Amino acid sequence: MQTLDLSLASRAPKLDDRPLEKRVGLIILATDHTTEVDFQRMVANGRIGVYATRIPYANPVTPENLAAMQPSLTAGAALILPDEPLDVVMYSCTSASVVIGDAAVKAAIKAAKPTATVVTPTAAAVSGLKALGAKRISVLTPYTLETSRPMADYFLALGFDIARFTCLGLSDDRDMARISPEEIVAFAKEATAPECDALFISCTAVRAAGVAAQIEAAIGKPVVTSNLATAWACLRLCGDETARPALGRLMTRAYPGR
Repeated sequence: MQTLDLSLASRAPKLDDRPLEKRVGLIILATDHTTEVDFQRMVANGRIGVYATRIPYANPVTPENLAAMQPSLTAGAALILPDEPLDVVMYSCTSASVVIGDAAVKAAIKAAKPTATVVTPTAAAVSGLKALGAKRISVLTPYTLETSRPMADYFLALGFDIARFTCLGLSDDRDMARISPEEIVAFAKEATAPECDALFISCTAVRAAGVAAQIEAAIGKPVVTSNLATAWACLRLCGDETARPALGRLMTRAYPGR
C-alpha cells in the first residue's frame, strides 16, 4: 500500500470577496420546470450568478393553493446562500404574486434578505409594459377563468386597458410547462387583439420567453412574458444594460428609474 506524504501549504489561499460580482436569488415552486432553465439562458453569466431554492406547492392552480405559499417565502429566501446578501430576489409565480400581493411578497422576502431588491413577475411585467409604452394590452394565460380573473383585475387597477383576455383553462402548472413552443406561438396569435399595444403572456411555467421574438415577428407588436420580464428586471437591477434584441424588444429597453 502506497504511503502518502500529506503536507499543509505554506500559506492560506487568497479569497475573492465574491465568486461572482452580482447574485440573483430565485424562489421557485417545487413543481417548476421552466424558471431555472430560462434564467440560466438569459441571466447567468460571468458577472451574475443565479441561485435557486424551491418552496412547497400543491396543484391544482387555485387562488387558495397559491395563497398557501406565502408562509414559505421568508424561509425560502433565507435558504439562498444563508447569511450572505443577495442583490436581487425573484419570486417566480405570477398568479401567486397577484393573489398574495406584490407588497406582501416583498415584505416576506425582505424579512430574510433585507438588502435585496425584490422582483415579482407581475410588477416586472408592469414595468416592462410601461417601458414599451403599452397602455392597451392583450393578455394570454394558461389558467382557468377562476385564477385568471384576479389577474385581469390587477392590470385594470393599475390603469391598463385590456383589449382581449384569453385563458387556456389548465389547472396544473406541470401541464403548463409542457405546452409546446409552437402551440404558444399559435395561441399568442389568436390572443392578440388588432388594436392592442402589446401582448402579455402570463405564467413562469410557460416556455414563452424562448419564443417571444418569434411571436413579435408574427403579430407585429411587443411581447412581454413572465420570465422575460423578470429576467430583464434582474439584469437591469444588476447593472447589465446590454441590449439583447434576439430575446425580444423588451430586452432592448432600460429599466424604469435606472
